[in-house]
Amino acid sequence: MSHTPRKILVTSALPYANGSIHLGHMLEHIQTDIWVRFQKMRGEQCIYVCADDAHGTAIMLKAEELGLPPEDYIAQVKAEHERDFAGFLIRYDHYHSTHSDENRVLSELVYTRNRDAGYIIEKEITQLYDPVKGMFLADRFVRGTCPKCGAADQFGDNCEVCGATYTPAELKDPYSTISGAAPVEKQNIQLFFNLPRFDAMLKTWLDSDALQDSVANKLREWVDAGLQPWDISREAPYFGFEIPGWPGKYFYVWMDAPIGYMASFKHYCDQHGLDFDAFWREGSDTELHHFIGKDIVNFHGLFWPAMLEGAGFRKPTALHVHGFVTVNGAKMSKSRGTFIKASTYLQHLDPEYLRYYFAAKLGKGVEDFDLNLEDFVQRVNADLVGKVVNIASRTGNFVHKFGGRLSATLDNEALVREVQAAAPRIAAFYEQLEYGKAMREVMALADKANQYIQEQAPWSLAKDDSQAQRVLEICSAAVNIFRLLALYLKPVLPALAEKAEAFLQVAPLTWQDADQLLGEHAIARFNAMLNRIDSKQIDAMLGASKEDTAAAQPAAKPEKKAKTAQKADDDDAPISIDDFLKVKLRVARILKAEHVEGADKLLQLTLDIGEGETRNVFAGIKARYSPEQLEGRLTVMVANLAPRKMKFGLSEGMVLAAGPGGSDIFLLSPDDGAEPGMEVR
Repeated sequence: MSHTPRKILVTSALPYANGSIHLGHMLEHIQTDIWVRFQKMRGEQCIYVCADDAHGTAIMLKAEELGLPPEDYIAQVKAEHERDFAGFLIRYDHYHSTHSDENRVLSELVYTRNRDAGYIIEKEITQLYDPVKGMFLADRFVRGTCPKCGAADQFGDNCEVCGATYTPAELKDPYSTISGAAPVEKQNIQLFFNLPRFDAMLKTWLDSDALQDSVANKLREWVDAGLQPWDISREAPYFGFEIPGWPGKYFYVWMDAPIGYMASFKHYCDQHGLDFDAFWREGSDTELHHFIGKDIVNFHGLFWPAMLEGAGFRKPTALHVHGFVTVNGAKMSKSRGTFIKASTYLQHLDPEYLRYYFAAKLGKGVEDFDLNLEDFVQRVNADLVGKVVNIASRTGNFVHKFGGRLSATLDNEALVREVQAAAPRIAAFYEQLEYGKAMREVMALADKANQYIQEQAPWSLAKDDSQAQRVLEICSAAVNIFRLLALYLKPVLPALAEKAEAFLQVAPLTWQDADQLLGEHAIARFNAMLNRIDSKQIDAMLGASKEDTAAAQPAAKPEKKAKTAQKADDDDAPISIDDFLKVKLRVARILKAEHVEGADKLLQLTLDIGEGETRNVFAGIKARYSPEQLEGRLTVMVANLAPRKMKFGLSEGMVLAAGPGGSDIFLLSPDDGAEPGMEVR
């Protein structure tokens, strides 16, 4: 029966072109890549596109800081992103940039179609304006005192201490994070996408099977609270696309970023002679799948389908939403070295280890994903090396001992057929994004195979030449099982599958190959396919991540020489308000205090700074405090001080104390009621 391929377009969220790829990004791109590889193994027409999200104020300012044109800066970042994704074996059909001709044309098309249909409105609003920088300020570039709880140095739209939301104009003592100046209010006309006009359509969309239940329920809260028009314009200076008919106004980055999916695909279509409209026209019988994180579901689940509807394009078939990555049960931490860049990981570990570990724990839900490094080592070593590869390593070369060809007849054919019969079940798990279930199924079969090999002990039988045929039949059964398991794991472990194909001397495995077994087939000698992880590799990776963090701290810019007679080394030399505002003070609890061997003045402190994060700090307060006096106390620390290497270890901050020194020094303690992690100002 002939197979009519599905036509599937797949995307991952576009990484922002203002930073390096880290393991949080890799979860999504690995999850997507596995699904795409599976579809391609099944013979579907599955096209995977992505791009760098290359617009916005943040990129404009970073390029300015580096003294580069924004185009040069985003090109450098894109090259780094593509290198890191390739290192993890992510196989895009096309990787593009939102700063492209295709995206400009399509963004203008989506905008003008919505405008002509009456879905774009003009509103005069009051915005905060930086009088020094000469620009309107987005929420993220304004900080100040929370109007609800009084916490200092909070974001322009929400308070990290009490969780309140508000507008930047409601902040007390606001300041621009760009110049430090107090912003002023200015009237301005902005363009809005009239999202409330799509209320009925979005309610129908949320009731479809395009979203996970928990995601749909979350988005319904937005709809039920009353949809508001969405601001889609930004004022110059801005790095992006100018809006047709509005000189000096630019598309907000979240307006043109999702259109970047269309633009990347358009570029691919132009290169390969495909019909772009066949995939994007309303009513298309093709599929469109977006893989995204839970932090951007409002853009993809509300704004994006409404914009597409308004412009006459099709809506996504499905949004596949995942949670955040934690490491060892806590948020990724730069101070602990668990904020791991993709490039740092690749310097120390095989990318397929992480691909497998992610797959082994991933389901179709949106729960956060914990990368437990101890479990990571044990699972990779036990499953991949100890179970799967072990099947081939224990049996492959016995085939060569007795002629180098598999037997036409197999010992325990029932076990081989059981493994073969698992193909539809495993395929269904892949299709449903239940990778963890697929991996458990594969490893259960590998356990059965290893138990069978252990019971038959071909290494003992091989000592007797009269048992040659029996050894060959046992090993041929094992090698056939190994082939099937390598096939089932190929979407996750493409490099291991390629090594297996070379060992088996077969063409690249497709899913349909599970229907056939190998008989009277020559194979190559077995060579090692994967090495065990040594825990020292993990330690080295974490150490390198800490060094990356320290190196990334910007060097202090030298002050210009004063025009007075003040000495250059005067401790009382003034600093600017900008310098002072960079200092982040945080409440910390002293969990542990210890003497430092060989140090007369230092104590080693382990500090809890909130959200499960701890810091190691060396403090010169031994003359005043004993360790017993300190444990359990609250203190204030400088939380954003670059880590400093000392001969006793790495100090990851500084606790604050006052006094003339020696025994007359006193730790700064916050008021009662403070909690670790609270910022102090």
